[in-house]
Amino acid sequence: MAQARIQAKASEGRFCRSSSMADRSSRLLESLDQLELRVEALREAATAVEQEREVLLEMIHGVQSSQDMRQISDGEREELNLTANRLMGRTLTVEVSVETIRSPQQEEALKQATKVIDDVVSKFLDDLASAKCHLMALHSACSSEVPPGPVDQKFQSIVIGCALEDQKKIKRRLEALLRNIESSDKAVRLLEHSKGAGAKALQAHAESRLN
Repeated sequence: MAQARIQAKASEGRFCRSSSMADRSSRLLESLDQLELRVEALREAATAVEQEREVLLEMIHGVQSSQDMRQISDGEREELNLTANRLMGRTLTVEVSVETIRSPQQEEALKQATKVIDDVVSKFLDDLASAKCHLMALHSACSSEVPPGPVDQKFQSIVIGCALEDQKKIKRRLEALLRNIESSDKAVRLLEHSKGAGAKALQAHAESRLN
């Protein structure tokens, strides 16, 4: 009888220890689950800061190269450029890096995608219109929706092989390049328009003098 009670207590002790270990394991797993959520939130916040940095740099550069900047006095332009350069410098002091975990295949796909874009960018000076069309086809290849224009199928297969975060970065880079081209086109059109208007004014003035 006494031996049975001893065995019962020993069994109860083993059960308590087992239950206690299970509880600890459950609590630890729950803690790790909560930490994983915070880690992902941290990466998302850092990525948002990284994107905001890129947008700010692009906007500052856009102000410096805008048509309005060309149509003010030299003194005003110099003062505004000093302010823009100061803002550019302060923005560059913010360094954020979110590393993407990639497989060897994803690394290779990213290299290929980067090379394709770099090759198109290198042709900007030779034929901007053709480069713009090519960039639009590359951008369409990154779209999840049905694009309005042609799609570079080969580039699309390369991008699909990239990590998801890299796919988003590639798309953002293409969008930034297209915006820059659009701004350049607009500046050129405005410049040509102003030149044309100036030429017409001179011609009208000359004709009035002859008359």
